[in-house]
Amino acid sequence: MRSPNEFRPLSFETGVQVHADGSCLVRMGNTHVLCSASLEEKIPGWMKGKGKGWITAEYGMLPRSTNTRTDREAAKGKQQGRTVEIQRLIGRSLRQAVDLVALGERQLTLDCDVVNADGGTRCAAITGAWVALALALRKAGLEAALVRQIAAISAGVLEVDEWDGRRGLILDLEYEEDHRAAVDTNLVAARPVGGGALEIVEFQSTGEGRSFRREEGIALMDLGLAGCEALMAAQVAALG
Repeated sequence: MRSPNEFRPLSFETGVQVHADGSCLVRMGNTHVLCSASLEEKIPGWMKGKGKGWITAEYGMLPRSTNTRTDREAAKGKQQGRTVEIQRLIGRSLRQAVDLVALGERQLTLDCDVVNADGGTRCAAITGAWVALALALRKAGLEAALVRQIAAISAGVLEVDEWDGRRGLILDLEYEEDHRAAVDTNLVAARPVGGGALEIVEFQSTGEGRSFRREEGIALMDLGLAGCEALMAAQVAALG
């Protein structure tokens, strides 16, 4: 059993998609997300003439990534609100990683597809997508445009957990833990490439079963930042 401040078994497998400019299969426990980066010599029409590039993201869950089959959103003719929310989060998080002027008039698209879902899919997607993005910039000789490292992790407060007996603050919630959490948090952190203090890009904390105190919010923030620091070390190792 892992300790409350320890994330699940983590791995990054790079180069999974041979045609992508950068790709990474990130595994955090039983949550597996395939991330790819595509660099194109074009930008959206509304960006033309501004002398900088753009980063956008798409996110989706494969039909059997969950315990029951989920229909593809394409079959329904539209994306769910949750999907739109998550891909916007991924896009704005990863835009913090890149100097868009140094990127030039190019667009990076990050595709994040959930192969297996067991909690924390959006955090795994952000963390794996940064690796794919870094590989794509390296391949194109644009490493100077990479200015920040980005990672994300979930955390929560468990009141009583009959499932494995744990309670209190927990890092990197799997589905069963997330389902039981009284407070649920997602934290996205950034660090300048080359080192420096961690900064918060996004901090989403919700009272699911009850409201929470200020000191609990600070404790969750500190736990998430410590988790992101460890994730960043693993990202760097994955890039060699």
